[in-house]
Amino acid sequence: MDSVIVSDYGVMLAKKGDRLVVRGPKPKLELIEGGPQLFLPLGADNRRPTLTVVTSNGEKHPPEPLRHLGANGATPRPPKSSADQIELPLFRVGHIVVASNGVSISTDLIEACCERGIRLSFLTRGGKPFAMLSSPMLTATVLTRREQLAAYGDERGVEFAKAIVRGKLGNQAALLRYFGKYLKTADPDAFAKLSETAIRLIKGRNNAAKVSASNIDEAREALLAIEGSSGRNYWSGVRLLLPKEVEFDTREHRGATDPVNSALNYGYGMLYTQVWGAIMNAGLEPFAGFLHVDRPGKPSLVLDMVEEFRQPVVDRAIIAALGKGTAIETQGGMLTDSSRRSIAQLVLERLESEVNFRGQRHKLKSVVQIQARNLVSALRDEGRYKAFSFKW
Repeated sequence: MDSVIVSDYGVMLAKKGDRLVVRGPKPKLELIEGGPQLFLPLGADNRRPTLTVVTSNGEKHPPEPLRHLGANGATPRPPKSSADQIELPLFRVGHIVVASNGVSISTDLIEACCERGIRLSFLTRGGKPFAMLSSPMLTATVLTRREQLAAYGDERGVEFAKAIVRGKLGNQAALLRYFGKYLKTADPDAFAKLSETAIRLIKGRNNAAKVSASNIDEAREALLAIEGSSGRNYWSGVRLLLPKEVEFDTREHRGATDPVNSALNYGYGMLYTQVWGAIMNAGLEPFAGFLHVDRPGKPSLVLDMVEEFRQPVVDRAIIAALGKGTAIETQGGMLTDSSRRSIAQLVLERLESEVNFRGQRHKLKSVVQIQARNLVSALRDEGRYKAFSFKW
């Protein structure tokens, strides 16, 4: 399944037969090679529509002949295109992300997406998700939500929150060690500091396992204290991994204007949509979390489950890109359009990559869905929740 990202003003999304129609002005389409293809409508220019294949090493070449294969081994038919629109078969679309204002969507397309289980996610230009459309009939499971709400008052909620904190800290340590190994000979002092930071993170992970309480309200303060202290250690380690010319003083969430924090926030927004969709597909309530407190309009369960995937998906992609000299630009305190496209591509390519999980190879985006269903099992007392661990 493909992910379609709309990141430019004035685009119209509609349905024609069994095809998604992306209308101009003069749309351009970029096809990312490797795994299921990723289509990025890039916006207006003065040329007729083009189709570009981007290989894993960044080289671009014309799409003829189309070399990669479809799911059944056959060469897929390229999207239809004309001077003002591009068409994609709906069976190849798994997710549509609208990341710009001024975008129009037809009700026929919305209905078709709901029938096919295609998620429609909406992000601000800063990468913050503000809406998601899907059919409620696809997740009409009452028992799961009843157990989820009941778990807030017993030890099931505590165990899940502990697993999330332990998973996050373990992944932070693993990521520092993964990138730090390249500094062992190049910069021994930085390598030693990273090793010490990783050890502190593992100690925090062990401390989280020792937290004991009968419900999450009694355990939350202790867990958040461990997470906060470990976060400061982790980001101090990340500073050592970034090139010296890259500006990054501290982690900032809301209102960040520097390129690194802006890139991280945008990447996390892309990750939120993936986790949010997985939670809904599993029949869970996205606004009833455990580690994060409940607030109106706050999808606290989404924020809970995102924690274990921040490092292996977003942090790894962006740190690697900066290390290779990829430029991330801002204008007026916001990421430029080209930088937003680059970050979206990096994150989605990472989600398409395969990892070892429970003794098998899975795409990271599949692991997100598996974990949501594992949470359902844990809430129903049918298993124990274990966070995804990044292997370095």
